[in-house]
Amino acid sequence: MMITTTENKNLAMSQLIKSNPNLVSFLKEGDLIEAKLLNRTPKAVFFDLEKFGTGVVYGIELINAKEIVKGLNMGDTVSAKINQLENEDGFVELSLANAHAQKNWQDLKDLKESGEVIATKIKGANSGGLIADISEIKAFLPVSQLSAEHYPRIEKGDQSKILEELKKFVGQELKVKIIDINPRNNKLIISEKEAVEENVRDLLVKYKVGDVIEGVVSGIADFGAFVRFIDNPSIEGLVHISEFDYKLIDSPKDVVKVDETVKVKIIEIKDDKVFLSLKALRPNPWEAVNEKFKEGQEVDGVVYKTNPFGAYISLGDDLYGLIHVSEFGSPEEMKKQLEIGKSYNFIIEAIKPEEKRIILKIKKQEEDENKEKTSQGVF
Repeated sequence: MMITTTENKNLAMSQLIKSNPNLVSFLKEGDLIEAKLLNRTPKAVFFDLEKFGTGVVYGIELINAKEIVKGLNMGDTVSAKINQLENEDGFVELSLANAHAQKNWQDLKDLKESGEVIATKIKGANSGGLIADISEIKAFLPVSQLSAEHYPRIEKGDQSKILEELKKFVGQELKVKIIDINPRNNKLIISEKEAVEENVRDLLVKYKVGDVIEGVVSGIADFGAFVRFIDNPSIEGLVHISEFDYKLIDSPKDVVKVDETVKVKIIEIKDDKVFLSLKALRPNPWEAVNEKFKEGQEVDGVVYKTNPFGAYISLGDDLYGLIHVSEFGSPEEMKKQLEIGKSYNFIIEAIKPEEKRIILKIKKQEEDENKEKTSQGVF
C-alpha cells in the first residue's frame, strides 16, 4: 500500500512526539497557530504546521469554516485554533472559524492598548447609540461617546427625536477608539469623542486664555450654549449660562440662537475642553460698584425674581441686589410684600464686589416715620 506524503509526515510527527514529549509543551489546546493549506478533500482539509506536523479541519469545524476555506488557495496561510493536539490518526485537530474570531478579538485588544484611531462605517442605530462592525465583530458607540459635533442636543431628551438624529449617521464613516472590550461577553465599546479629543488637544495648542475668537452657536442647553470655532470647526467650547451677561438671564435662548455667529473670549482651557465667555467682552459693572453705591444708601430697585431664599432686585446698569427671605419671615410673606416687576425702596446693607453681591434690606414704613419725626424734633 502506497503511503501519501501527508501520511508519511504525520507518521513521522507522531513518532517524533512519542520520542520527544517535550515538543508538545510548545503547544496546548486553545492556542492559535499559523497553518498553510496543504490539501483539501470533500470531507477534510489538511494544513502544514511545519515542525508541529499536519493539522486537519473536518466535520462541524469544516462546515463552520466553509467560507474561510473557499477563499484559500494552495500554500495560503491562515490562523487556526488547536482543538486537539493529536487525534487517533495522529493529526492536530484545528478550528478555523473559532481561530478567525479569536484572532479578530486579539487584533482589537491590540488596537485598544495602542490607542489607535480607526475608521468604521456605521451600520445601524438605536436610541442608545450607533452600531458598527470592526473586524467582523459588532461594536457599540453610545450616544455619550459621540463627539461634540455629532452629539444630538434634543430638548428634554426626547428618545424618538434622538433616534431620528442618530439614524442620519447610518452609512457614514466615523473615526473612533476602542474603550472597552470583553470577548467572553461579545462586548466591544467604541468612542468617537475620545478619538476627536486627541485631535482637539493638538489643535488647542495654538490658543490661550484671553484670546477672542469668532464662532458659530452649534447647540443650546439649559446650562449654556456650545460654540464651534470658525477657524477650527473641530473645536467646540462651552459658554456657561453665568458667562452670558452681567445681568441675570433665565435661559441662554434669550441671548443667542443656533447658527448665530458670535465673538467670545477664552476663559479656560482644560485638556480638550474650552470654556468661553460672552460677558468678558463687555465692561464689568462690578468694578465700579463702589463708585455708584455706598453701604447705608437708599436705592430704588425693581423685583426681578424670587426663590425660597430671597429675591433678586435690579438696581440698573446690570447690577443686582439680594434681599434675604428672613427679612420677611417666610417665602409666602415675601411674595405678598414684593411683586415681580414692581419698584420698591431698599437700603444697602453691604457691598461685596469680590463676590458680586449687594445685600439689601427693605425700607420699612416705620423707619420713614421715625426719620420724619426726628427731622421735626418729635420724640
